[in-house]
Amino acid sequence: MKITKIETFTDSKFIKGVTLVKVTTNTHNFGWGQISPYNSDISTEVLYRQVAPFVIGADISNLNDLGNLIDLVYDKQHKFPGTYMCRALGGLDTAIWDLHGRLINKPVCDLIGNCKTKKIRVYGSSMKRQITPADEVDRFKKLIDDSGFNAFKFRIGSEVGRNLDQWEGRTEEIISLMGKNFANIDLLVDANSCYTPDKAIEIGKILESNGIIHYEEPCPYWEHEWTKKVTENLDLNITGGEQDNSITIFKKYIDENIVNIIQPDILYLGGIERTLRVAKYASKKNMICTPHAANMSLVTIFTLHLLAAIENAGPYLEYSIEGEDFYPWQNNIYYDYPKVENGYITIDDKPGWGIEPNKNWLEKANYKMFDGK
Repeated sequence: MKITKIETFTDSKFIKGVTLVKVTTNTHNFGWGQISPYNSDISTEVLYRQVAPFVIGADISNLNDLGNLIDLVYDKQHKFPGTYMCRALGGLDTAIWDLHGRLINKPVCDLIGNCKTKKIRVYGSSMKRQITPADEVDRFKKLIDDSGFNAFKFRIGSEVGRNLDQWEGRTEEIISLMGKNFANIDLLVDANSCYTPDKAIEIGKILESNGIIHYEEPCPYWEHEWTKKVTENLDLNITGGEQDNSITIFKKYIDENIVNIIQPDILYLGGIERTLRVAKYASKKNMICTPHAANMSLVTIFTLHLLAAIENAGPYLEYSIEGEDFYPWQNNIYYDYPKVENGYITIDDKPGWGIEPNKNWLEKANYKMFDGK
């Protein structure tokens, strides 16, 4: 079973949108994957120029050989190891996993490993810093009433903010309000690389006194020693890793206990195969893996299947609560996107990723194809 064709469908309206990837074989089997949002058109060009020429004709009969194929491309393009290469590989990888699921009529989680559960708890993930603390509280309360959410993540500081708040006093106010209103709810925060170590620790003490249990990316993610200092000086879980795409960097995070919980993004890192390497390495070191999945594209579905199968899965799946006002590109890409019920998502028995692209969206997308001819 050899790859004969790679097709891509790129959002023609939004530059922050996604690219869907379809891989077809000489046996007429196919699978769907996705390239990460944000400049996916650039990642798509990388897929055609630097990935596709090495994989057309490749035998993918044995899923256990996928890692060798991914490594082959990565090694051939060793001068270009960065984010666009990994995002392009992610599109290829996730399509091949879907193809194999369809081939044997099983969901991907069953291919990854012995699926421990098909009912996964979620946390509602807010992306908004412009929202007032009071409005964020109201939004969370409605989601509890409507869908039974029992865990939430909210934003503090400002993105790569050099210790600045979104506006003065917002962080302290939202932490306090969340602590008072949701004493029986798991609360997580994301600082998005905002703080120096001393400021991060200062904010961390406030988080701890208000019952917050997860403190994501407190310092600029590339400042490993800064983050490690925060981890060593606080009791709540320090988390990170979403921005990174180097397996070597992830091993450093884990070996040196820079964080308490590792958070790879499947599509930033290069797909399921490479993410499994990180998760398994973390498992050997007794570290939890709670991947990043911050939008309602297929990355959430990929992460859902991964969490159902790995040994060191965190307690919940990140599930974006943002709609069209924040992510206008994410609407109507797929049929039957799973909904949260009583704070959980259930993986059904449909093969592969269990989800199909919307034909109307595909017709409007920018189409490309590579078959090596």
